Amino acid sequence: MEQQDKHSKEEKAIVLDFLPNGYSHDSRPMYMKTPIAQAIGKEYFVILELVPKKGIHLQPFEEVYIGDGKRDKIHHIVGKIPLGKLTATAKSELEFVIKDVLKKDEQRFIEFFNKAQPLSTRMHQLELLPGLGKKHMWQIIEARQEKPFESFSDLKARVKLMPDPEKIVIKRVLQELEGSEKHKIFVDV
Repeated sequence: MEQQDKHSKEEKAIVLDFLPNGYSHDSRPMYMKTPIAQAIGKEYFVILELVPKKGIHLQPFEEVYIGDGKRDKIHHIVGKIPLGKLTATAKSELEFVIKDVLKKDEQRFIEFFNKAQPLSTRMHQLELLPGLGKKHMWQIIEARQEKPFESFSDLKARVKLMPDPEKIVIKRVLQELEGSEKHKIFVDV
């Protein structure tokens, strides 16, 4: 029943919303409804619908194991869901959860700034980030040649007039989740 692709296998997810009585628009009788958790994967930001094990109540921001092997809280993964299917609560938590993932795994996102490459002769991966044009791109490339960036604050300090790199990455992740971007950097949808 699991419908995740091999290349975007999430090991852990963060709960965005938990519906102990399933979806309100589910017209089945109460005893037939399944509790549902809407969550986002920590590695690829895949939005998932999860079914917890019987008697398990999940909390927003709770991290759950969804990889192969024994899962302590999740019975099964229903599958990926589009951003539009998120509940109001899940949508409101989304940006906070993404920001939290960025803070806890800052090095992974700094690596993007350190290793981003040209996509073509006219376009660079760095230019895919909202608010970054050729001027910032060249400043980032020159600064990282001297020494790789160590943190968001290091990046901001060494690149003049750099917009907040954390906010830029969050905005880009949200744009990719909306499906409005051709090139995917952080999200595997």
